[in-house]
Amino acid sequence: MGHNGPVSMSIRPAPDAVLHLWEVTVRRGSAVLLDAVSLQVLVDERWVILGPNGAGKSTLMSVAAAMLHPTSGRAHVLGERLGAVNVADLRPRIGLSTAALAARVPPLETVRDVVVSAGYGVLGRWRESYDEMDFVRAEELMAAMGVTDLAERRFGVLSEGERKRVLAARALMTDPEMLLLDEPAAGLDLGGREDLLARLSALAVDPFAPATVLVTHHVEEIPPDFSHVLLLRAGRVVAAGPIEQTLTEEALSETFGMSLALQARRGRYFAYAA
Repeated sequence: MGHNGPVSMSIRPAPDAVLHLWEVTVRRGSAVLLDAVSLQVLVDERWVILGPNGAGKSTLMSVAAAMLHPTSGRAHVLGERLGAVNVADLRPRIGLSTAALAARVPPLETVRDVVVSAGYGVLGRWRESYDEMDFVRAEELMAAMGVTDLAERRFGVLSEGERKRVLAARALMTDPEMLLLDEPAAGLDLGGREDLLARLSALAVDPFAPATVLVTHHVEEIPPDFSHVLLLRAGRVVAAGPIEQTLTEEALSETFGMSLALQARRGRYFAYAA
């Protein structure tokens, strides 16, 4: 997918595709949330989905997470077509971090338990049993996300930035084949955002990290070393492809419906009204 504009691609996913959407449309009553969206994410790619509020970004992520079926079109997730597979078998293979997930975490749950319980796909430990390797992996992921010192803290008392990093560690706990991050930097102060982006950038260059799709509506929240971008407006694809060629002032202005200037520096992007 090395070109701009609405994406044209095969109805069949590539052998190394973790996500393949072909003319996916999602309707709710008379509203069209996604309109013939095509996207293919390969195993070694790191994608950003960028667009204004109401563009359909979260709807696209729900399809990618096998939580929502298209009204029409085809969606293949981890090689399986939605509608022809038991999604309960797919979901443990997908790492997911969303604001909705954060709202469901019991506030008295410790950070360590929030992370380790992903192995059972539950929120809130009850009677599950975990072995030593589970806790070792949880400790490694907490260290990678900079929350080791919070292990015994209650989730409900964490700052927004701390919660985002804990949920990112949780999303990686099952060694997923695809990682989905819905606005991971939303609500963070400058220090929290920069810390998180640095950690996501390190993850992006890790050859053993899963294919990643990150949603945002700010170009400043694109981590360095992410490889591709899809620009979405009113449920339709404006442009998609390698980020250096695709994220242009013209495409960004069309996406947000106003004239925008774009600057790139050391792998980071900055936009403002032209």
